[in-house]
Amino acid sequence: MLEYLKFHHIGYVVNDISTTAVYYTNVGWQLSRITFDPIQRSNVAFLSREGFPLIELIAPADETSPVIKILEKSGVSTYHVCYEVEDIEKAVIELRKQKFIPIFKPVAALALGNSKICYLYNKSVGLIEIVNKKEEV
Repeated sequence: MLEYLKFHHIGYVVNDISTTAVYYTNVGWQLSRITFDPIQRSNVAFLSREGFPLIELIAPADETSPVIKILEKSGVSTYHVCYEVEDIEKAVIELRKQKFIPIFKPVAALALGNSKICYLYNKSVGLIEIVNKKEEV
């Protein structure tokens, strides 16, 4: 893959954020605010703990959420690995050259402070997410 991809988080699809999060919060993880993402039709929250990777929990907001099919097929499971990039448009072009297929064009993600995200699929790698690095203000 691209040498400039920087690990950002691991995403898990879950039935209910609070139910899954309790296993983490009971041992010291911090749960972010749960955010509704209208584009993904999902509720999203992050778990963080010093020295550990960031974990994203994604739960369907309703029966039209695209993660419903994953839950039906696999149950609670790893959904994707997310990488941070400096320029999401450039990264999508470069990943396409490596046979990654964008699932949609880059869009703003409410749970990530409106940073742009894009999911891409490659049959040898699986589903990845890329997120545009937030600019320092």
